[in-house]
Amino acid sequence: MKRALVVGDVMTDIIVMPEGAIARGTDVRAAIRQMPGGSGANQAVWLAAQGAPVRFAARVGIGDVAALDAHFGARGVEAALAGDPERPTGALICLVEKDGERSFLTDRGANAALGPGDLPQSLLDDIDLLHVSGYALFEPGPRAAVLALIAAAHASGIAVSIDPSSTGFLAEIGAARFLDWTAGADFLFPNAEEAALLTGKDGADAQMAALQDLYGTVVIKRGADGALLGGRGKTSFALPGREVEAIDTTGAGDAFLAGFLAAYLRGEDETGCLEAGIEAGAEAVGKVGAQP
Repeated sequence: MKRALVVGDVMTDIIVMPEGAIARGTDVRAAIRQMPGGSGANQAVWLAAQGAPVRFAARVGIGDVAALDAHFGARGVEAALAGDPERPTGALICLVEKDGERSFLTDRGANAALGPGDLPQSLLDDIDLLHVSGYALFEPGPRAAVLALIAAAHASGIAVSIDPSSTGFLAEIGAARFLDWTAGADFLFPNAEEAALLTGKDGADAQMAALQDLYGTVVIKRGADGALLGGRGKTSFALPGREVEAIDTTGAGDAFLAGFLAAYLRGEDETGCLEAGIEAGAEAVGKVGAQP
C-alpha cells in the first residue's frame, strides 16, 4: 500500500462539556477530559486506524517526546518528533455544546516554532502522499519550512494534500494568501465554513466552481449533509451523510479526510474514497475525543 507523510500540530486537548449554559462568575457542572489531539496528529492516527502506512512530523515540548513517540507508535504511526527545549507541547480548551458543536481556545506552543531542521527532505523518502494540516501554514517560520517541503514533494512527483483547518486563522491571514500558497495541490479538503471564507461564495456548488480550477481534487466537507467532490477537469458530485447521534464533532473532519486519503492510497475510485471519508467522519462524531 502507498505511504503518507503528515505534517501538522500536536496538541493536548482539554475537552469541556458543560451541563448547561456557562454562567459568568460562578460554577457550572461539566464533564472535563484531557485527551491527545492536534489536527495533524489526529489525521495521522486516523490514517493508521484506516490501515494506511503513515509517518508524522511535528514539533513538541522536549519533555514530551518519549511519551508521544510511544503514543503514536502504539497506534501504528511512525513519529518524527522534534523536541523544543523552550516551548511546551501545544494545548487547547475545547468547549463542546449540547448539539456536539465545539469552540476552541488555542495555545500552539512548540508547534509555532516548527522549522526547516524539523522537516528535512529525507522525510519524503518512500512517501507517495504529503498531507499538510493548514495550522502549519499560519505562522511565518513553520510556513516557510512547510512550503519548501511541498515544493520538494511536487518536484519528486509526490501527491500533495492540504486541509485549511481553521476559519479563525484563515480570516487572520486572508483567503487570497492561503490560496496563493496552496494552489496546485492535488487535494484540498475545506469544510463548508472554510470553503465560504476561501471563496466568498454561498452554497457548495458556487464554492466548488470557485475552487475547482486551483486543485486537482476538491472535497468540501459538509458534516451531516455529506460531501461534495470536484476539481480540475472533473464533473462534481455529492454523497449524503450518515444519520448518527452527534456526541462530539471534534476531529470529525480529520477522520473524514483520513478515511478518504486511506482509500485513495489503497487505489479506490473517487466514489469509494468519498464513501470511506463519510463513514470515518460518522464514526468520529459518535464518541468523545478527536482520535480513534
